[in-house]
Amino acid sequence: MEIEIVKGDITKLEVEAIVNPANSGLTMGGGLSGIISKIGGREIEKEALKLAPVEVGEAVITSAGNLPAKFVIHAPTMEKPTLKVGKENAQLAMRAILECADKNNISEVAVPGLTTGVGEVSYKDAAEVMLEEIKNFNGKNPKKIILVARSDELKEAFKNLIPAL
Repeated sequence: MEIEIVKGDITKLEVEAIVNPANSGLTMGGGLSGIISKIGGREIEKEALKLAPVEVGEAVITSAGNLPAKFVIHAPTMEKPTLKVGKENAQLAMRAILECADKNNISEVAVPGLTTGVGEVSYKDAAEVMLEEIKNFNGKNPKKIILVARSDELKEAFKNLIPAL
């Protein structure tokens, strides 16, 4: 599996799918979820809500509305909005993202730093468990993962762990 690391805005990427680090209710009011809904359109949330609830460790896919991506993979990292969580939630969400992409034949997925915002997991811890899941995944898809960092610190955390793969 190819891994690319970029710093930037996940909502601007022209990729097959981007990831929404959601809550189990799939409401898209705050954080990156809110940004995805605002830019991509409320139809993303309306479609997602029909699939809710989704447990941490599971993921679902919707269209991407007005985003340049084709799909949004909604992978809960917390049960309710604004909960502080542990790195195991990032690990469970990453595994669910990979499984969802494989099941839906999605070859390219852009993934933000799971649990590093509202969840308050450190960049290093989140990057470590995310990359561990990527390394251990045996599906046919995705063929490419783009790890999207919103800060130089997160980008460095991803970069520093890539040699371990």
